[in-house]
Amino acid sequence: MKKCVIIGSGLGGLACGAILAKNGHRVTVLEKEHQPGGCLQCFHRGGVKFETGMHFVGSAAPGQTLDRLLRYLEIKDRVQLSPLDKEGYEVVSLEGRHYRLANGREAFIKQLSASFPSSVDELNRYYDLIERVAHASSLHQLSALPIDDVLTASYLLRSIDEVMNEIVRDEQLRNVLMGTLPLYAAEWGKTPFSVHAFVTDFYQQSAYRIVGGSDHIARSLIETIERYGGKVVTRQSVSAIVCDDTHAIGVTTADEKLWEADFVISDLHPKRTMELTASSLLRPAYRRRIAALPNTVGCFTVYLKFKPHTVPYMNSNFFGYRQASPWNCEQYTEANWPMGYLYMHFCNEDGQRYAESGQIISYMRYEEVEKWENTRVGHRGTDYEAFKKEHAERLIAAVEEEFPGLASQIESYYTSTPLTYRDYTGAERGGMYGIAKDISLGPASRVHHRTKIPNLLLTGQNINSHGVLGVLVGTLVTCGEIIGAEALGQIGR
Repeated sequence: MKKCVIIGSGLGGLACGAILAKNGHRVTVLEKEHQPGGCLQCFHRGGVKFETGMHFVGSAAPGQTLDRLLRYLEIKDRVQLSPLDKEGYEVVSLEGRHYRLANGREAFIKQLSASFPSSVDELNRYYDLIERVAHASSLHQLSALPIDDVLTASYLLRSIDEVMNEIVRDEQLRNVLMGTLPLYAAEWGKTPFSVHAFVTDFYQQSAYRIVGGSDHIARSLIETIERYGGKVVTRQSVSAIVCDDTHAIGVTTADEKLWEADFVISDLHPKRTMELTASSLLRPAYRRRIAALPNTVGCFTVYLKFKPHTVPYMNSNFFGYRQASPWNCEQYTEANWPMGYLYMHFCNEDGQRYAESGQIISYMRYEEVEKWENTRVGHRGTDYEAFKKEHAERLIAAVEEEFPGLASQIESYYTSTPLTYRDYTGAERGGMYGIAKDISLGPASRVHHRTKIPNLLLTGQNINSHGVLGVLVGTLVTCGEIIGAEALGQIGR
């Protein structure tokens, strides 16, 4: 039995806590905020509920990857899922023309071949490649045995656009297939094709919303931790990771308390983790590399409260683009923002008829709000409020082009910027998905779960890959350092 102190209660921290507690270790999760969960957090405004980060999940049908993970974490029966429309769980709109993405190979190809009848062979080739790359990863398939990690590695080194240009000749079809790229903030010439393959395969198998919000996952993971004797302590800001000459001995919090540990796991951004220890075991070159890594773009979100019984519940996610291509929306100008957005509804109950609330999300660079970075939430000034109001109205107007009458159905709205995201979730510069994957940086763009401090480990979205699946499979690697790789075999059965 080892004492394991985990810094941060995001999905990575809580999942590590559940796995380690379940395997007999003494777990303490320290969270600086009053509400645990990181991007799993939800909040209430105007009597309705909103999510902050995890809006829908995939591969959760019986026997699929997320289903197996949820069962292993012992939260499957405590988290209710509502399936999205299998015939169009995602809708991509390019200049007003809509394309529905369906679950499953046959339905997916049938839907798109109606618009691209001469591209059936290319759609099959595309789907084959997505499956080959995603299923070649032993990690993502929860297999204790190697599958074809060489294939996975090769597509880690090739950009999405390079591969797509090879396998799909029709430019419009390529743009449709890339219409969901905000799910991982893909950048032209930089983001590896493997990222696209993992995310696409994850949702292609099945797609669901979390009934009542993603904070149910956080609460359920905390229940698992506590059931096995662990604890999650909020309002405990870690001020330092304490090390001797060879390893970490624990962490101190703002109240100067020492929390002794055999292992320390950080769910923080790696840059923040480096700042918490002055240990010479972390070499200057390593610290500089971590500090220099690029982060994904941030976002501006409008949270909509609808007038009662006015907006039919939309059982799909809508990706809207005001131009022919979904690429380079992060390179907007003041004049053409927003170039694209994701619009979706909150799921209060399975079989819902009317939406109570919804969200519109669009890219926003941190530089837009940088002048207010030293202010506090709720005290940023009237110019900041005017900035948010202007952008909210522009974003609502953009969605109104696709959904006429929407504005008249909104009772009230609320907003967040990259600063909000930074302050509530700890995201570096408010980035949507942490450290950006960039093939131009090669292996240097990837952060390993191990550090040169032998018992200091890393977890979270910066370590493996983005999203719920990337984070959860990453926790298996991190926890494997403590409980052994056989954990993969347990989950795979």
